[in-house]
Amino acid sequence: MSDATPNADAPEQADGVPGEPKTAAELIRKPMPWGVRIFGFVACLIVTWVFVQQAYDWFQTQGKPLDTLNPQGPNAITIQNLVNPVFAIAAVVGVVVIGAVVVIAITYRERPGDDDEEFVKQTEGNTTFEIAWTLAPAILLAVIGFFTVVTIQQLEKPAPDAMKVDVFGQQWWWGFRYHVGADGQPIRGGQAGEFPADSVDDVVTANELVVPVGSEVSLRITSNDVIHSYWIPALNGKKDAVPGMYTYWKIQGDKPGVYLGQCTEFCGLSHANMRMVVRVVQPDEFATWLANQRKPARDLEKDPTADPKAVEGQKLFKSLLCASCHAVRGINDAKVAGLEEVGGKKQPGVKDLEVSGQAPDLTKFSTRGMFAGSIFNSRYPDKVNPDQAPEGSPPYRLYQSTCTPDGLSQCGDPRDASNPGNPANPFYTPALAAWLRDPGKQKPMANTPEQNPYANGPNTTNDLKMRGMPNLGLTEEQISQLIAYLETLN
Repeated sequence: MSDATPNADAPEQADGVPGEPKTAAELIRKPMPWGVRIFGFVACLIVTWVFVQQAYDWFQTQGKPLDTLNPQGPNAITIQNLVNPVFAIAAVVGVVVIGAVVVIAITYRERPGDDDEEFVKQTEGNTTFEIAWTLAPAILLAVIGFFTVVTIQQLEKPAPDAMKVDVFGQQWWWGFRYHVGADGQPIRGGQAGEFPADSVDDVVTANELVVPVGSEVSLRITSNDVIHSYWIPALNGKKDAVPGMYTYWKIQGDKPGVYLGQCTEFCGLSHANMRMVVRVVQPDEFATWLANQRKPARDLEKDPTADPKAVEGQKLFKSLLCASCHAVRGINDAKVAGLEEVGGKKQPGVKDLEVSGQAPDLTKFSTRGMFAGSIFNSRYPDKVNPDQAPEGSPPYRLYQSTCTPDGLSQCGDPRDASNPGNPANPFYTPALAAWLRDPGKQKPMANTPEQNPYANGPNTTNDLKMRGMPNLGLTEEQISQLIAYLETLN
């Protein structure tokens, strides 16, 4: 009788059943170490907490100037009235789908002793189920689609008395043209696509759009170079600015304040620095503002009471390249238009120097609170952004200063671009000085001709055109003189 020796290659046997191999599940499933279990539980708690915290923060609007969940006008509220039920439906669908996956995964998971060859009952060919899960989402999407179309039509239709304003984007700032009649009043009314022709009575400004509270403004939007997108989330959704065509939009603010926006279509180096500001003011303040904007700039060289430093700044401005691009009405109109000649030679204007053919109008530069695409403050901001002021705070006033040169501690931080400068507050010179010293260092731009060899199109070269303001190589004294002059443009 020979001794039996175990065969190392023989299959492992199932417990209590000699000679029968274990199933794959029995071979794989082993007791999970307690350390792994605790780690998994803690990880799940952390992920759940982060998710809940993020969901909570998402609905907090304080300190978030670009929050779409904080509507401050009827158009933004119209969008919110569509978004809220869609989010609710999406949440219910998400919970049902995820819940079904979890229930199915737990209920029909593989257990020890299950037959690997046995499958759960299949529902293939169940006509009732297939029709149900095809029709349900189709009907749901059809309902959402219907109300989406209705909402879009509401947003496209302007009010009968809407004020007409052209919005034109270019790398990397926004310009505005208020259509004004000979009587000095804004032109109103008409269909969305009906805008009057440009006239000498119009008001052209840059970076900041000022509108009266409770009044709808009809916008005609275009671009002078590449595609941009105009978006003030508190007042309406976004609308593309496309070269060679017009798109139409509208905004209205029901509460005085300052509302920020951001270009949402990638447009080059400083896309992230192409911001926008809308100031919603009282009707009487808007009337005062508009009347002042229509006036040409004061010629300091003819004003014996003018500050000598500012007078030198005006002379310097007129002699530099900046006067070929930036209009100061009543001072350098012909030069900007390219109609000026020196020694019988035509001097370049803004259309010869800038790829977009545009540069910000500086006639009333000092009446704005921000510059350079609304990324820097030229005036000290209020201590608290008017749009984020606590309930019961005094309403925002365009001409009401909250700090003085002797009380700057009552001002906000001028380096905080999320809190726009108040045009009534003191001038903030460091940002302007840094900009004049080296614009390209403050804001990425293709501001040299070498960076734009094909500015006139493919297979062409041009030795003049730029995108943005070039470095003029100014001395500190010249910078001081120019700032003194800019402060008088009010």
